[in-house]
Amino acid sequence: MLEVKNLKKTFGSVTAVDGVSFTIRDGEIMGMIGQNGAGKTTTFRLILNFLMADQGEVLWNGQPLKKSDYDIIGYLPEERGLYPKVTIEDQLIYFARLRGKTKKEIQPLIDGWMEKFEVKGKKTDKVKSLSKGNQQKVQLISTLIHQPKLVILDEPFSGLDPVNASLLEEGIKELKRNGSCVIFSSHDMNNVEEICDNLIMLRNGEMVLEGSVRDIREKFGRTKLFLETTIKDEDLLALPGVTHLKKTKDGLTVLDLSDAEYGKEIFGVVTKEGYISTFSQQPPTLEEIFRLKAGAPHE
Repeated sequence: MLEVKNLKKTFGSVTAVDGVSFTIRDGEIMGMIGQNGAGKTTTFRLILNFLMADQGEVLWNGQPLKKSDYDIIGYLPEERGLYPKVTIEDQLIYFARLRGKTKKEIQPLIDGWMEKFEVKGKKTDKVKSLSKGNQQKVQLISTLIHQPKLVILDEPFSGLDPVNASLLEEGIKELKRNGSCVIFSSHDMNNVEEICDNLIMLRNGEMVLEGSVRDIREKFGRTKLFLETTIKDEDLLALPGVTHLKKTKDGLTVLDLSDAEYGKEIFGVVTKEGYISTFSQQPPTLEEIFRLKAGAPHE
């Protein structure tokens, strides 16, 4: 279990991380979202002790991280760092040895990992001969091949096509099934919604959202109505509580409400003539909440 308590880090007059606290239990996945410069990477570096915190502490299973604990950590930095003239095999063995593993332990695992992530190439190929996407997958394998118990992934989906993003999602879910603590940052809210148990959002170094995706969405209220109706748009816009109307590509009408309670009244109006095939009242998407909170004034 990873516990982060009241972390704070300043650089001169800039407060990069301010009072960040969260817990990740074994077998849980936490997503960290926020605009560029929100403090995500700095938080990761504080956890890993790459930077010294001005305040706060990081605990692993109730104790401060010891030097030996770093052998059970897997870290994928946002800026990738492979050796282009070294073969895939030698590179993976090298990084695993930095985490206390031996060549004898790692070498038999390489083919399986390359197959799992569908790396296009042979393990004897030099990294520079691989496509950017395959290099990224080799970097990910180097993060995971020593079977870490704590995994920190900084923008792991960056640059991946949908197929490779799905492979990575499955790899992260497998870590969860194996009992690892996983934390990752992402700008893609679909990835976050798909695989996270919980998430936090940082803005200007401070936590502005925390909880499960479902709970966070519900806190903002079910203020979006999706419906199919023959009622004219101008008449829908005139209904109580309707603040905005738009059409989806597949023909649904989407109404934004000032308060979720108006949904009951609108349901009565649009079903007055009988059955309609679609009426769904939903909270805002995580993407919409992200835009709202990222652009909100400092609280």
